[in-house]
Amino acid sequence: MPSDNNRRSGRKARLVQRAAKPEVDPCSPGQIGGAFKPLTEAEIGLIYDTALRLLETLGMGEVPERLRKDLLAAGALGGKQDRVTFPRAMVEDTVRMAAKTFVLHGRDESRSIEVGGDRVFFGTGGAAVQTLDLDTGLYRPSTLADLHDFTRLQDTLSNVSWFTRCCVATDVPDVFDLDVNTVYALVRNTTKPIATSFTLAEHVAPIVDMLNIVAGGPAKFSERPFLKAHISPVISPLRYGEDAVDVVYECVRHNIPMSCITAAQAGATAPATLAGFLAQSLAETLASLVMVNAIKPGYPMVFSNWPFIVDLRTGSFAGGSGETAILNAASAQIINWLGLPSGVASSMTDAKAIDAQYGVEKAMTSLAAALAGGNLIYESSGMTASLLGASFEAFVLDDEMHSHTYRALRGIEVNAENLGFEAICQSVLGDGHFLGSTHTYTAMERDYFYPSLADRREPRTWEMDGAKDAWTTARDRAREILDTYRPEYLTPSQDAEIRSKYRILI
Repeated sequence: MPSDNNRRSGRKARLVQRAAKPEVDPCSPGQIGGAFKPLTEAEIGLIYDTALRLLETLGMGEVPERLRKDLLAAGALGGKQDRVTFPRAMVEDTVRMAAKTFVLHGRDESRSIEVGGDRVFFGTGGAAVQTLDLDTGLYRPSTLADLHDFTRLQDTLSNVSWFTRCCVATDVPDVFDLDVNTVYALVRNTTKPIATSFTLAEHVAPIVDMLNIVAGGPAKFSERPFLKAHISPVISPLRYGEDAVDVVYECVRHNIPMSCITAAQAGATAPATLAGFLAQSLAETLASLVMVNAIKPGYPMVFSNWPFIVDLRTGSFAGGSGETAILNAASAQIINWLGLPSGVASSMTDAKAIDAQYGVEKAMTSLAAALAGGNLIYESSGMTASLLGASFEAFVLDDEMHSHTYRALRGIEVNAENLGFEAICQSVLGDGHFLGSTHTYTAMERDYFYPSLADRREPRTWEMDGAKDAWTTARDRAREILDTYRPEYLTPSQDAEIRSKYRILI
C-alpha cells in the first residue's frame, strides 16, 4: 500500500503536470472549417447564376478608361449607358484561372500563412476612428500612438494571424503622412503578415521603397511581399471607384497581394432580401476578380465578399446581428464553392462596452464564419461600437474566444485509443473513476483548452480575489503587455534610414 509521502509526492507531481502549458496546442490557428453550410448546393447555384446574369446584363458602370481597355481586351463587351458587361463564359474562365491559394508572408517566415483551401485564420481589419481608453473606459479619437500600441499588443496574441491597422490615426491630417506612418507602425511592432490601405495610388511606390529598406535592399520586398493591400474597387451598386482601381494597378506593379473588398449594405446599397443581397454582392466581387485577372492573370487576390447589415428602422450599422452572422457564413460557403481564397468579416459587435451584448455578438458572428470555412476572417479582433471603436481589452478577450472557436473547429477525433475501451474497463474494475489515469492525462494535454482570462473558480474564491469582471481582467492583462512588451523589429540603421527619408511622427 503506498505511503502518505508517496501519495503526497504523486499528487504534487500531478498538480505540476496540470499547471504546465500543454505540449500540444489543442486549438491552433488554421483549423479546418466548412462543416456549417447555411445554403444548399441548389441555392448556391441560383445565387451564382443570378450574379452572372447581373454581370452579363448590367455589368459595371463608371469604368476608368485604362481598365475599360483591359477589360475589353480580355473579352468584356460595351453595354448600355457606357457600362461594360461580362459574358458568362468570361467570368467562369476567370474563376478557373484565378489563384486558388497563395502565401501571406510574415517577415518572420514561421509566421507566414497559406490562404485558401479549407483552413481558417482570424485577423484584423477596420478603420476605427475612436479608441476605448484604458483609463477612463470611454471613447476618444484614435491616435498614432494607439496604432503603435495596438500593433505591439497583438504581436503577443497567437490567434491574430495577420494584422491590418485597426484604427485610423486621426491626429495625422496629411493623407500621405497617414499612409506612411501607418505602415511604419506595422513594420516597427510586428513580424506577422501585415496589411494596409493606400489612400491614393501615388502613395504605393514610396511606401514600397520604405518596405524595401525593411526587407534588406532595393526590390527585396517584391521578391517576398509581407504586406497585403486592402482595396475596395467596387462601389455598390455595380460600379467601379476610380481611385481604388488606380491603387489596384499600382499594387500589381509592385507585386503586392490584395484583398478586394465588397462592402454593400442590405437595404441601402444592395437588396434587403438576404438572397438578393448575396447575388449582387457576389456579382460585384466577381467584377473585382475579373478586373485583377484582366490586368494580370492568376494574380493573388483574396475574394473578400463582406455582407454588411443596417438596421432598417434607423439606418444604423448592425455588425453584431444574426443576419450578419448568417450572411458572412453563406458568403464563405459560396466563395469556397468557387474554390477561391475567401475573406469575410465577423466580431463587429455593436456594443460599446465590454459587456454581455459584446460577448453574444462576437461569439455568434465569429463562430458562424469559422464553421462555414472563411479562410481569412477580418474585423475579428479588437473591434467595438459597429467598427467605430477599437479596444485593447477586446483584443485580449477576442484572442481567447478564437481559441475556443478553433477548438470547436477541431472537432472530435474518433479512433480506438480515444474511444477508451480499455481505459473504461480498467477504471470500472479498479478505482471506479478516471481522475488519475494515463488516458485522462493524455487527453488533458491533447484535447482541452484552458483559458487564462475566463474565470472558472467557485464564487467565494472569486469574491475573495476582488470579484473582477471580464472587462477588468482584460484591462489588467492589456496594461501588463503594454507596460512590458516593446519589440525591436527594426535595426537602428533601418530606422535611421526610414526617418531620413520620411516624416515619421512618433
